[in-house]
Amino acid sequence: MLGPPLRDSAREGLKIAIVGGFGAGKTTMVGAISEIPPLSTEETMSGAGVGIDEPVGASRKTRTTVAFDFGRITLDEERVLYLFGAPGQERFWFLWDRLFSGTLGAVVLVDTRRIADSWYAIDRLEHLGVPFVVARNNFSPPDHSLDELRDALTLPPHVPLVDCDARKRHSVKRVLIALTRHVIARTADPAGPAGPAGPWPAAWPGGAP
Repeated sequence: MLGPPLRDSAREGLKIAIVGGFGAGKTTMVGAISEIPPLSTEETMSGAGVGIDEPVGASRKTRTTVAFDFGRITLDEERVLYLFGAPGQERFWFLWDRLFSGTLGAVVLVDTRRIADSWYAIDRLEHLGVPFVVARNNFSPPDHSLDELRDALTLPPHVPLVDCDARKRHSVKRVLIALTRHVIARTADPAGPAGPAGPWPAAWPGGAP
């Protein structure tokens, strides 16, 4: 299936980046929400990655993203949301700043088995002034609270921290709505950091999650 074609009336593309550590579930998240089969640059992991790409907590992982994942969501007649999932391995971090260019906001997806892998993503987004939310990916039941995770990430109070299951569309949708609200709040707050300009739809396609 190719999915629905891009509407002729589409005039504006909005961009969101999904970042996080190796094996956090970024490719899964893009695939769960995209209205088209996502463009993926996953390749089979080989022996050359032993000692470099170590999927701690995800020992059955056999493929990994080497450039980016791409998905699409039609918001209304004129606006389309493009999702870019970034590779998580350190050797591909040089790609991130290009993916962040023109981005309205980002999702930092956290695998709580590898919390430290999220630090670089948070640092880069803060340095570049890109608004973001942090999503705890619950592939398995969490053994700590969101407050404990916020402390572990030294995450500022104004940054939203939410739960999600990257395999489920309604859960991913809630994360993107949280990001949308965060971007709007930053844009509307003259006392806060300068948020990106640009209209957002009042409601997501398909109604509230």
